[in-house]
Amino acid sequence: MIVVTNTIKVKKGHGEEVAERFQKTKGIEHTAGFVRMEVMLTESLVEYDELKVCTTWENKASFEGWVNSDSFRQAHAHRGNKQAESGKAQDGEGERIMLGSHLTTHRILVARAAAAIV
Repeated sequence: MIVVTNTIKVKKGHGEEVAERFQKTKGIEHTAGFVRMEVMLTESLVEYDELKVCTTWENKASFEGWVNSDSFRQAHAHRGNKQAESGKAQDGEGERIMLGSHLTTHRILVARAAAAIV
């Protein structure tokens, strides 16, 4: 299995707002090989908010299938006019909210679930 992490830098104070966008999925949960998605907000950063969007996949081919799917294109086509003009989401004052992102892929070598409580 693999975990793909998209680390997104967001203008300070807008992390939870951006995270809300992931509440409504656009078909990822129906993609072959998809296991789960978690969206996390890094705590205690001063200059910006940071989201980590982690998706777990049965294998790299499953992730690549999602990236090359119509569902992926639709999920990432939600950008409004302000985003399309600048390439970045903007707040009501015209400032960029999305400051950048970085994608990493990790192979899961060890995993352990909680033990059943009797």
